[in-house]
Amino acid sequence: MRTLAVATALTVALSTPASAATTPSLPRPAGHQPVGVTTLSLKDTSRPDPWVPAVPYRELMVSVFYPATSANGPKKQYMTPLESTRNLERQNIPGLPLDVLSTVRTNAVVDAKPAGRRHSLPLVVLSPGWTQPRATLTALAEDLASRGYAVAAIDHTYENRATTFPDGHVTGCAACEVDDLPGFWEKFAQVRSKDTSFVLDSLLSSQWGALIDRNRIGMTGHSAGGAITTQAMLADPRIRAGADIDGSVHVPVPASGLARPFLFLGSTDYYTPGAPGPYDDWETDWAHLTGWKRWLMVSGTVHASFTDLGVLAEQLGVDIGDSIDPYRALAVTRTYVSAFFDLHLRCRPQPLLTAPSPAYPEVTFIG
Repeated sequence: MRTLAVATALTVALSTPASAATTPSLPRPAGHQPVGVTTLSLKDTSRPDPWVPAVPYRELMVSVFYPATSANGPKKQYMTPLESTRNLERQNIPGLPLDVLSTVRTNAVVDAKPAGRRHSLPLVVLSPGWTQPRATLTALAEDLASRGYAVAAIDHTYENRATTFPDGHVTGCAACEVDDLPGFWEKFAQVRSKDTSFVLDSLLSSQWGALIDRNRIGMTGHSAGGAITTQAMLADPRIRAGADIDGSVHVPVPASGLARPFLFLGSTDYYTPGAPGPYDDWETDWAHLTGWKRWLMVSGTVHASFTDLGVLAEQLGVDIGDSIDPYRALAVTRTYVSAFFDLHLRCRPQPLLTAPSPAYPEVTFIG
């Protein structure tokens, strides 16, 4: 199941112990603008928490990345030591300190002054994979922000191993206890769709609403977070364009279709057109996507290649089974995702999306 594969992305260790001799870091963004980031704690009092009904509200942590006026200042912490520990303790990787992900160097300056005119920034919402924190999409978020986007990366509470709130309490994965029950994925899609709409409401009614162009909103995510993008789009017409990055679709697009632009981006090594495999559900949804659409596959990648985990595993001496250089995989992901949103949120022509490019021979056009 592609939605679950990232949860074990770091379990394939080398025959020798992993190394944490160097401090891991994320690649620099490819855009020209410095990147700022702020952390928001949001509370939706209109509904109880769907996974822990005893909590009478839904609370979410969101990281907002944005183009900034300066690159000077303290950088965002990737994870807390406890968050790192909870994400790695199940992996049993020899020689890898459990708190190592708390040491990852990022590029975004905490609470830097935003750049941009009123209502000038297109917004992209990011939703992480099942059991994964928003931190795993930091490199993509930083890259989009460096290109002039506001980016809202959501931690979906009780759906990952650890989410830390400002008052110090840390939630775990309550939803993991019911993920084998009938109807789980339908509920999952509804929860994330409501989370997304609530975050949009909150941002647009806050000080960020003065910077964000509410007519240019997109969404993407990895694994389960990418897969539910179609459902979030169907639930909220403000989302003009969406992309699924290597996520199995458990809740298909209805026969009535989705007419807004959509991108599939996945791994060639796991797909043969017309043959049984992990992308059967993409073939089903493809017929019901009635607007602009592309289906791109990247050779040599595995599930984690499209997130920060690929490059971090490389630096830490952990083999995740890919045959592509992890920095190249991340660069391909960032390049094609940003091109997609530049085309559909900024109306900038993108030859890269019209046909295969000799600059990216590992990318195959399926449709």
